[in-house]
Amino acid sequence: MAKVTLKGNPIHTNGELPNVGAKAPDFLLVDGDLNEKSLKDFKGKRKLISFVPSLDTAVCSLSTKKFNDSLKSHPEVVALVVSCDLPFAQKRMCSQEQVANIVPLSMMRNKNCAGDYGILIQDGPLAGLCARAIVVLDEQSQVVYSELVPEIAQEPNYDKALAALLKS
Repeated sequence: MAKVTLKGNPIHTNGELPNVGAKAPDFLLVDGDLNEKSLKDFKGKRKLISFVPSLDTAVCSLSTKKFNDSLKSHPEVVALVVSCDLPFAQKRMCSQEQVANIVPLSMMRNKNCAGDYGILIQDGPLAGLCARAIVVLDEQSQVVYSELVPEIAQEPNYDKALAALLKS
């Protein structure tokens, strides 16, 4: 169980992020067209998974836009943004904010992904949502970088995440 804060108040996740070098847990999430997607759908690409509580918040939206902008010229990688938002809301946000370089994925059908990655919030006002975290995977879905953001209202370390993702 990891401890993070929300505006200075401690909250807990159900576990720990996978360690660097570990095989990433597979997932079954829902895309904007209500299709199920798994890690296998992105096989052969380096992947950045950005877990956020909700795209309908300022920091989550901002981090999604920053990753989107940073990856415009990198079609060789894929950025996934995972939240509990419904796919319709994710699609609307991406359309309104002109976010086209990330793949929003919803945990609307189950929260196993957040649990398997150890970032499912267990207590406090955001219980049941994802803690803010970044996991970068290589082409074989091995973890090469992970960050559990210690304060949910903070942004992740973009430079470190992008450096790990874009490493040759």
